[in-house]
Amino acid sequence: MAVSQSHSSSRRVALIGNPNVGKTTVFNLLTGMRQKVGNYPGVTVEKKTGRMEGDVPVEIIDLPGSYSLSPKSLDERIAYDVLSGHLAGEPRPDLVVCVVDASNLERNLYLVSQVLDLGIPTIVGLNMMDAAEEAGLSIDIPLLSERLGVPVLPMSASRNDGIGKLKYQIRKEELAPVLDRQWTLMSAVEVEVPALIEVLATEAPKVPERQRFIEVLQCLTSDTMLDYWTKWAPEFQKAVQAVRSRLQENKVPYQQAEVIGRYGWLSPLVAQVVTRKKDPGAASVSDRIDSVVTHRVFGPLLFALLLLLIFQAVFSWATPLMDVIEHGVVLLGSLARDFFPASMATDLLVDGVISGVGNVVVFLPQILLLFFFLGLMEDTGYMARSAFIMDRLMSRVGLGGGSVVPLLSSFACAIPGIMAARTLANPRDRLITIMVAPLMSCSARLPVYTLFIAAFLPTGTVLGLITFQGLAMFSMYLLGTVMAFVASLVLKKIVFKGETSFFAMELPPYRMPRFKQIFWRMIDRSKAFVIRAGKIIFGMSIVLWGLARFPVADLSPEMASVRMEADQAYSVQVDSLMSLGKSQTEASELTGKAMAATYHSINAAESGYLIEHSFIGMIGHGLEPVMRPLGFDWKISAGIVSAFAAREVIISALATIYSVGDVDEDSPLLREKLKADRYPNGDPVYTPLVAVSLLVFFVLALQCMSTLAIAKRETNSWKWPAVMWLYMTGLAYLFSLIVYQGGTALGWG
Repeated sequence: MAVSQSHSSSRRVALIGNPNVGKTTVFNLLTGMRQKVGNYPGVTVEKKTGRMEGDVPVEIIDLPGSYSLSPKSLDERIAYDVLSGHLAGEPRPDLVVCVVDASNLERNLYLVSQVLDLGIPTIVGLNMMDAAEEAGLSIDIPLLSERLGVPVLPMSASRNDGIGKLKYQIRKEELAPVLDRQWTLMSAVEVEVPALIEVLATEAPKVPERQRFIEVLQCLTSDTMLDYWTKWAPEFQKAVQAVRSRLQENKVPYQQAEVIGRYGWLSPLVAQVVTRKKDPGAASVSDRIDSVVTHRVFGPLLFALLLLLIFQAVFSWATPLMDVIEHGVVLLGSLARDFFPASMATDLLVDGVISGVGNVVVFLPQILLLFFFLGLMEDTGYMARSAFIMDRLMSRVGLGGGSVVPLLSSFACAIPGIMAARTLANPRDRLITIMVAPLMSCSARLPVYTLFIAAFLPTGTVLGLITFQGLAMFSMYLLGTVMAFVASLVLKKIVFKGETSFFAMELPPYRMPRFKQIFWRMIDRSKAFVIRAGKIIFGMSIVLWGLARFPVADLSPEMASVRMEADQAYSVQVDSLMSLGKSQTEASELTGKAMAATYHSINAAESGYLIEHSFIGMIGHGLEPVMRPLGFDWKISAGIVSAFAAREVIISALATIYSVGDVDEDSPLLREKLKADRYPNGDPVYTPLVAVSLLVFFVLALQCMSTLAIAKRETNSWKWPAVMWLYMTGLAYLFSLIVYQGGTALGWG
């Protein structure tokens, strides 16, 4: 039997609550941001734990946000399994802190009542007391505590009010026992429960006595929960199925019995402890704002305008800091060459590691800004409104509004977006969301967008506010979003047929953003991006450098002849100056300066020749016939292949291809090298049309091994990740082909 009990000397405290009740804020305040993030054993649900400082060691476990312990999603199932001890390697907590929204007490106390039925010592953290007061609600906390039989502590976590009292209560040595169940089931169901409890106690004696009631109730109402006992208590499972059949024959609505019973107790309780000082029909500030923000017409327009302004800011505000980092990378490479002797190891350090990693780190300011705006939307309560605004549109393309948050999360990274899809109760919606989430333009695409938009698209403004380049950036995000909707519609009609699930959510009140928490969230997410991307890019930079360096080809006779002629001209000039009375040192310096441009051109030509005949050049040339209809030469083709490890690696690959043997303080930056590249006939390799074709390819292509790996873990199969990669790569090639060939036919090439 998998029920675990805690044997640790430290106290384990589980933090649970409905979504949008401030649970994460409470967790951060209790742990002081000293947190560890991992996964629960055997599943992909994120496990966040932290330690609360003090004489008594306390481990705080932040459970996924849940509306109920009757699981409808993977997150809710994990919350129940941790509290009930069903999850292997996760002992039952010693104490549960239920974080409750004081302004919506009845709905929140439903979860509290379920936790109390487990018999675990419980504290109710009555959060958002400030919001309740603004709404004109007065709560009789002593009476509520008496009726529930557990401590009830008023808090306003956003202001750090009441957290000290919560910490004190958590550290108390004596944990108060929980009162017996105070609500009743409908009699037709109630009479069946004792016999089922007896069967369960016989087959699974390790289940705590107080917990058996809720285990029976869950199995009566949930096939998922009943399936759990197939292995551990088959006779109990059969007994539950027999009771279900009996109740169905008698037309007893047993599946609604728990909801009816709990609210039958909670509604009078809340009416007794809550007094309204204001007219409940009066519109609140949030209601008045929502009348505009969630309007059928103005809501979507405001949402689109907000996204446009965000991407304009991401493109414009980060530029000064990006320039500083970019020049810092060049300076670091120059210093490394001055400090270390000329060798292959120095070339690897400068041309591989510094150039490769540095050309991605330079885009960190933009990524930080993107995370800042997403955090601002989440903290103010607007993120929930975006789900409400988009629900009508998304229901038409096969998704519900619940998919909005996973898809918006994918703007930062597809990995948390795919993982967030586990909150969707409908398996069909969850799988479609996973399949289209990578189409949302993640932060890893941002470096590619920025490089090619800044280098090849025109400057200028629309109405004096939005630049063409900012508009182009917004268009890339819009294209990915539109294609995600189109893909979900196709998947709904052809692959995952069925009705779209019903979507309902509670809109939290608007709140002032907590900039300190947004700042730390930006740092944590950016650090995760840098570490994840840094590991991949560091390894790939070394591999790319090796592929670009070997095998070492012999120079062509023509190149060798050009080098020999330059050396002869150098010698003649030095001799001429020495004959005029200059010393050999002075003559060499003057001649070197005079012929610097000539040697720079020769070095660049030789470097390009060697790279073209290296392994990476062979790969690029092999793919060029396939990619040339898209406007891509062998260098771009090689960069795209490299980027299948991670999208941002193309920057490192191009930096390697264009910078090997040619990095010093006078070297042009990468975008200038791209603009200067020419075919043998003198035509530019990169034109605005080629840049747009490449941007479209990167919007639609799935170039991230980590995304494929997490999709495999979430779907428990390689089938859907393979389908995802194939359809996105096919879309990328098709649309890039249409853009380039269509533009060429119109004379835009």
